[in-house]
Amino acid sequence: MSRAVFDYTKEVLEKVSFNSELFYREVDKAVKNLLPYEIEELKIWLNDYTLDRPELRNSMDLIVQKVH
Repeated sequence: MSRAVFDYTKEVLEKVSFNSELFYREVDKAVKNLLPYEIEELKIWLNDYTLDRPELRNSMDLIVQKVH
């Protein structure tokens, strides 16, 4: 079940990536709802996904703040 939530989270993030504010909010929701190991996976995915989208890179800061 949890894997489905993680996959759904990635789908949502891809769909809202046109708007950095929405993207940031969805990352915030994801960090609150995902399991710790899924947050680590999300961090890896976000790092790759935002490489060519600098306007979305600030979402990585959110994960760092929530995890530590």
